[in-house]
Order: sequence, then structure tokens, then C-alpha cells
Amino acid sequence: MRRINGTALVIVALVGTLGALAFPVWSYADRAGTGQANLASGTVPTRWGPLTANDRDLIVRVRLAGLWELPAGQQAAERFQDGPVREAADHLIVGHTDLDKRARSVARDLGVELPNQPNEQQQGWLNQMSAASDEDYVKVWANLLRSAHGKIFPVIGTVRNQTRNTLVRQLASDTNQTVLDHITVLEKTGAIDFDAIANDSVAGTTASPSGPPPPVSGVAPPAAPPAEASGDIQTTSRPSPGAPGTVNTNRPEAEDPDNPGGASPTPTP
Repeated sequence: MRRINGTALVIVALVGTLGALAFPVWSYADRAGTGQANLASGTVPTRWGPLTANDRDLIVRVRLAGLWELPAGQQAAERFQDGPVREAADHLIVGHTDLDKRARSVARDLGVELPNQPNEQQQGWLNQMSAASDEDYVKVWANLLRSAHGKIFPVIGTVRNQTRNTLVRQLASDTNQTVLDHITVLEKTGAIDFDAIANDSVAGTTASPSGPPPPVSGVAPPAAPPAEASGDIQTTSRPSPGAPGTVNTNRPEAEDPDNPGGASPTPTP
């Protein structure tokens, strides 16, 4: 009886060992192509191309941005009549009024449901701004907005790169311009804590830094030659217009989904 029990235990142990060895094999095989599976998950066909979960998320996030950043811009515009904060507030109001039209138009065409209120975190940011003292207001206002714009910036690029939907691709392009414009004017306030933003952006990361070695004090690196076309190549295009530190956001007026065909004031950069 003991011999049988011992044999059974050995068999169980062997089966368990084989299972443990086999687990990484089938587990890894099951995860091969996970990215493609995620891309297909929740994707629906439309006349403008497949609409993925990430596509829909961007549309909603553009809408949510307007629901709290436009009131934030209006709040600052009411407190400042001129200066860099007033300029930034103006850009927030104009930019998100325009983007909201575009997001609502795309959402209507693609059948995406949109929120009508800022989320809890965004409402909390608005409350922080409202509660800030006159002495701290600009710092609180500018840093909350700059941090939010910085976090959405890479998301826009990812969707713009991956989407197969022409409406979402155009919305991502428009949003990219507006967000960069807002980042630029917020930084012109001089109130941005870049150390805090940098530390927050890498919180939780563990990858080692890469890239060229750090500069050596007193040693000048060799000059890099210009990147230029060789030969007599005729070109007609020009770099993006605008002085350094500015972003050109001029584009065709968005159709207001609540007033199709109606005229609206042309947004300014």
C-alpha cells in the first residue's frame, strides 16, 4: 500500500513538473499577437474605416478636455485683462471651442456617445483653481493645465499613428496642433514647474536611460554637418509658418453639429 502511495505521489509530482514546464510555452504562445488582438477587440466597421476602442477613447478625451479646459480658460480670462495668462486663456477658449465642434461632429458621424460633464478628476482641478489664492492662482492654473496637455500629447500621436479611420485621423491631427499651441502659450506664462512635470512623467518607470553619452565639461563635440539634399533639387514647400515659440492653428472652420451649414466665427491661432 505504501509502495502504491509512493508511486502515485511520484506520478503526481512528475505531472506537476511537466505542467510547470509546459506553462511558459503555451502561455507565451497564447500571448503572441496580443497587440493585434487588442487592436481588433471592440473594433467596428464604418464607412470611414475601422473604429477601434482607442479611436473612440480619443474622441471622448477631446470632448472631456473641452468640458474643463474651456471653463478654466474663461475663469482666467475673467481675472486677467491682459498679459501672458490672458493670452493663454484666450487660446484655451478659442482652441477648445473649435475642437469641441470637431469632436462632436466626428462622434455624431461615428455613433460615439459623448459625456456632458467633466469627470471627477477634472472637476477637482477646476475646484483647485477656484480655491487658489490670488498669490498662487497663476501657478496652480498654469501647471494643472500644462500637465494635462503634456499627458494627452503622446496619446494623440499614438492614435494618429495607428488609426485606420479617416475621421479620427483628421481629429487627431487637429487636436495635436491645438494641444501644442496650448502647451506653448501656457509655458509663456513663466509659471510652469518643469522639474515637477518631469518627475511626474517618469514616476514608476524603471528603464535605464539611453542615448548619446553626457557632455564633458570643457570638451566640445565635433560639429555635425547639415542635413541637405545634394544636387540641384527644386522644391516648392516651406517650413510651417510662424515665428519661433508660436504654433499655427489656422484651419478650415469646423462644422457645428448642432447647426450644419451654419457660419461660425473663424478661430484665431
